[in-house]
Amino acid sequence: MAGSRHTNLQADVAVIGAGVIGLGIAHEARRLGRSVALIDPAPASGATFAAAGMLAPVSELHYQEEDLLELMLESSQLWPSFVDSLHHGGEDSGYRTTPTLAVGADAADRRALADLRSLQLAAGLGVEPLALRDARQREPLLSPQISCAFDIPADHQVDPRKLAACLLAGLANHSPGGSSWVSGANDGFAVASPARGLLWDGGRVAGVELQSGAAVLAGETVVANGLGASQLSGLPDGLSLPVRPVYGDILRLRVPGHLRPLVTSTVRGMVRGVPVYIVPRDDGTVVIGATQREDGLSASCDAVSAGGVYQLLRDAQMLVPAVAELELLESTARARPGTPDNAPLLGRVGGSDGVINGLVIAAGFFRHGVLLTPVAAKIVGELLNGSVDPRWSPFLPDRFSPYLHNKETA
Repeated sequence: MAGSRHTNLQADVAVIGAGVIGLGIAHEARRLGRSVALIDPAPASGATFAAAGMLAPVSELHYQEEDLLELMLESSQLWPSFVDSLHHGGEDSGYRTTPTLAVGADAADRRALADLRSLQLAAGLGVEPLALRDARQREPLLSPQISCAFDIPADHQVDPRKLAACLLAGLANHSPGGSSWVSGANDGFAVASPARGLLWDGGRVAGVELQSGAAVLAGETVVANGLGASQLSGLPDGLSLPVRPVYGDILRLRVPGHLRPLVTSTVRGMVRGVPVYIVPRDDGTVVIGATQREDGLSASCDAVSAGGVYQLLRDAQMLVPAVAELELLESTARARPGTPDNAPLLGRVGGSDGVINGLVIAAGFFRHGVLLTPVAAKIVGELLNGSVDPRWSPFLPDRFSPYLHNKETA
């Protein structure tokens, strides 16, 4: 087996990628009694670090993405129990059942939101129109010029940074002595070296080769490193993981005391046909997003667009004029991994000789990564236990791979 001349680590499950999806899967694997190696040089520093954390299956319903709805609703229903499973040492997961208010700036935005509501109602989702007077009574700082408002009580939020910290703390607490997680332990350890590729033993995946030259041997390997998934060596011949970077700018601002709370609901707006959202946090800050671009401004991949910042502040002020009085704390940009159909690559890989054992893919979650964390963890946990739910077959990771073959590597 490749990598045997180096010092090898061993775990039941190797998880490549410690964004929110990888952390959720590692948490579920530990909950199922598996030892876990979490492979990522900078946990939760990518899209998870930038994400606003809206848990919004209703608001996020898009035309031609209706197949995603069942998966999003399933995950939304799992969030309370998922959060309950994290309560081990008093850490705050950042989960809040804050409702969502959808508003439009002008007549065209009102028509667009009404059309979207028709799609949502056809799917059986709860979206109720609010009189503008009632909307402004609920959120007094809303602009008096908004054209419409809709109440979406089922859409909530979580703070992804708090969630990631809570998941990491939980993994540490699962290890003997708690802090031994970071240096290695019998039931789990973190690996700071990036993954180079997959290791094979015959026709099955047997672990991960690290860039350091060492190896992590594992009975199951989960590829959950987003945009890096397609760059791994040793992927099954013919397997296409078509993930593309979709960049987004996001702002964090502090609300001065005399304006608190700026809003109590998550406000999702449409301003001249362009979406914008304002997400309140308990610490007196708000998160404002979300631009979307696929250009890439620099080789760093994390460059913030000046035009994006301007657009966000301009449009947020159209909905809540007091945004102009906030203190800008942080502007962030990260790339989210999109797929051709904007749906995740989730499940086992099938080759010419049947399912490739030892390999699970969980990548390409695009703008739904935080929302889909509980269901991704559940699905992968079921796969680790040998069960398959046919409802999720539309998301199989080899659906873009018509010429897939098993890889035979000694």
